[in-house]
Amino acid sequence: MRILLAEDDDPLAMTLRATLQRAGFAVDRARDGSEARFLGQEGLHDAVILDLGLPGCPGLEVLRTWRASGVRLPVLILTARDAWHEKVDGFNAGADDYLTKPFHPEELLARLTALLRRAHGLPPGGPLRAGGLTLDEGRQMLQRADGSTIPLTAMEFRLLRLFMLHPSQVLAKAWLEDRLYNEDHILGSNVLEVYVNRLRAKLGRDCIQTRRGLGYVFVPGEDA
Repeated sequence: MRILLAEDDDPLAMTLRATLQRAGFAVDRARDGSEARFLGQEGLHDAVILDLGLPGCPGLEVLRTWRASGVRLPVLILTARDAWHEKVDGFNAGADDYLTKPFHPEELLARLTALLRRAHGLPPGGPLRAGGLTLDEGRQMLQRADGSTIPLTAMEFRLLRLFMLHPSQVLAKAWLEDRLYNEDHILGSNVLEVYVNRLRAKLGRDCIQTRRGLGYVFVPGEDA
């Protein structure tokens, strides 16, 4: 999953990027409001972490522009402004959640995960389940219905999480690549296929089916 981090403070942005990447997210950073406004309208991200004090264009104005143009990305405001009326302004502008600085990284990840789950119509807490598979996102571990566990590499985890959030849906190769990597990553021609085949080797070939010319479909069985 791909996150837009709109934060002008370099040390904080570096820390947040590292935290998000360890949790399995691809991260693009916007350093000012104009850049954030543009990137948020590209349709490449799953959620936004938005600082209100961005140079160039304030965060609230960026958010209002997004909502006025139909951008429905989940937005978590991250700011040092903690007055109640400023929180009300944020929610009225279209924010989905609001976290004040200083904060614990664990709380930010928990709030972000809850936003992403709700955006997919899922309960905000607990492990991610599809068929007979359970994915513990905190420990990046997969469990079968019989209780056995399957080790995952970092990229296998990221790809499987996308599949489990969209079971039985055709996911285009380009769409998957857009959400697995940030804008700085240079892809090889068959990188995605390599990771799909690695997951098939662990889960069974029928679990991830190819739709020629369209993409992949994740179809886990109840006894996976």
